[in-house]
Amino acid sequence: MHKIDLKSVVWKEGKYYISQCLEVDVSSYGKTKKEALVMLQDALLLYFEDVPLPKKTEVTRPAIASVTLQYA
Repeated sequence: MHKIDLKSVVWKEGKYYISQCLEVDVSSYGKTKKEALVMLQDALLLYFEDVPLPKKTEVTRPAIASVTLQYA
């Protein structure tokens, strides 16, 4: 069995918590932070069934940044 350490973020959006993995493009949601993270773990297990583990992008010391986009 392999073990991989992944970083994730959780935030509240409306009445649900959104959880997102920073190293791979996988996210999920739940009614609580804990549920959102459990659901994210399940989604990651499914993701890695089809993708080999070395495909992870290493994210170190992430920072939250705001980007302004102007569009027509």
